[in-house]
Amino acid sequence: MKLFSQTHSPYARQVRVLAIEIGVADRIEVTHHETSPTLRNDAVFAVNPLGKVPALVLDDGLVLFDSSVICDYLDGLHRGSRLIPPSGRVRPLALRLQAIAHGITDAGSWVRHETQRRPEPYRYRTMAEGQTQKLLAAYDFLEREPSLEGTLHLGQIALACALSWIEFRDLPGFREAHPRLAAWYDRFSERPSMRVTPMAD
Repeated sequence: MKLFSQTHSPYARQVRVLAIEIGVADRIEVTHHETSPTLRNDAVFAVNPLGKVPALVLDDGLVLFDSSVICDYLDGLHRGSRLIPPSGRVRPLALRLQAIAHGITDAGSWVRHETQRRPEPYRYRTMAEGQTQKLLAAYDFLEREPSLEGTLHLGQIALACALSWIEFRDLPGFREAHPRLAAWYDRFSERPSMRVTPMAD
């Protein structure tokens, strides 16, 4: 399988971390492809009409895109415990944590666009402030979220990757007012799967 990835994408990192955790990383060839909302990458567009990573090309040529879809597929390739729980209350909690993680990345992307990436005359401060409030509310929620702990699942992986990107991009952070979340993130970041997939430009 071939994974179209990006070393500074929390979504692509989520796929890579999961692949390592379930023991299928050696079946995947990972290639970095630089993309952005304003940078067309023809190689990526050739496999994903949205021009985004991650995209996974299976051995039979079928292409999967979106980290959630790719992680779901990969989680079916091993015989160990599923990182997307198949049933029980832990399943919606894991998927909800993944959704929060993706929402953090989306809000952070808006903040970054409106404070750093757009030409200064076109930046919309109100949008940046509104999205920052979403980040802070998400951190407040996570500070008391029980599904951070316990047996490893995809929601935890997604959250750790999202928080790593927040810090990598120096976006409104979670450490100062959220000690439990910060301590959890620091512990999770020591996992070998996280240490071998660092964020990089």
